[in-house]
Amino acid sequence: MDPIVIIGSGLAGYNVARELRKLDKVVPLTILSADSAHFYSKPMLSSSISKAPEAIAMNTAEQMSAQLGATVRANIHVTAIEPERHALHLYHETVSYSKLVLALGADQIKLALEGNAAERVMTVNDLTDYTQFRAAIAGKHAITVIGGGLIGCEFANDLTSGGFKVSVVDIAPQPLPRLLPPEGAAMLKRKLAALGVDWHLGTSVAAIDSDGTALSIALVNGDKLMADVVLSAVGLRPRIALAQAAGLAINRGIVVDRSLQTSAADVYALGDCAEVAGLVMPFVMPIMHAARALAATLAGKPTLLTYPAMPVLVKTPACPTIVSPPAANAAGTWSVTADEESVKSLFFDAAGKLLGFALNGKATAERAALVQQLPPVLAG
Repeated sequence: MDPIVIIGSGLAGYNVARELRKLDKVVPLTILSADSAHFYSKPMLSSSISKAPEAIAMNTAEQMSAQLGATVRANIHVTAIEPERHALHLYHETVSYSKLVLALGADQIKLALEGNAAERVMTVNDLTDYTQFRAAIAGKHAITVIGGGLIGCEFANDLTSGGFKVSVVDIAPQPLPRLLPPEGAAMLKRKLAALGVDWHLGTSVAAIDSDGTALSIALVNGDKLMADVVLSAVGLRPRIALAQAAGLAINRGIVVDRSLQTSAADVYALGDCAEVAGLVMPFVMPIMHAARALAATLAGKPTLLTYPAMPVLVKTPACPTIVSPPAANAAGTWSVTADEESVKSLFFDAAGKLLGFALNGKATAERAALVQQLPPVLAG
């Protein structure tokens, strides 16, 4: 019997395997990983800079293989998929599958920048990147972060708390522009500034040059910053190339239905690479719900994915922040109450129904009560 094959050993891939093993102890299972196949929590990479890579990695590939009763192959690159043959091509090998799960993840978006040191801009998207970044900042002082979104703010908080001088550059007029209304963003900006973060908003990086040691960062507004290291955290792009080359339906991500099946029979996708009902949700909770639903389907019990309300925790201890944003096309208005230590932003439709919220500071204590009032993101 050909195995179920999972491509990807991140949170999505390993959690599908774990959930499947709860339901089926014996089905052959193979996990192919383009990296070392260590299991770790990727969200820790932007909030644990004091931790050595080996402290973040919780299990090796060998340990995961033993836990899951699966074949785990590290440093394996899948070059092509042939859905009609139920086959994968590696460099010098063909692997057959009964069912295939694409848990490919996403890549950091890389900016096209000018300057003789543009290639020195770093990104952190996996444990290898994290290892290289920690080595680069060892003994350094000043770090510029490009991007004031969720990951950029988490890095800014973590690095500043670790003693680094941090500047954040973002083209938006506020931090977390896709998640926070202005009042909540203002509090986050203020609290991180009090910690030591230097904000450069409403502008972008034009060029990065080096005199051999320090980096000179020219901003579009004419300002210049000096840094030892530049980290880019401007967003993620789903990895779709492998699926696209195989003829699968692609939009922003790999298009799947609520069974997480792609346009090809017996081929599924989840996590950062997948687009479910028009949604690409690169957060932990959607992955966990998708892993449980897909595992049931793989075990022979077809299951449709549902998403409850899933608040996002922003790991910025200087300003605790929890967001459950309304749907992108939701009609309504924000109602905001604020004081020195909290901002509570509630999004209501015309009938007074709560569709989303953003909580900063002490207002985060209201999370549980508010979640109960929210509609599901994807209903059954």
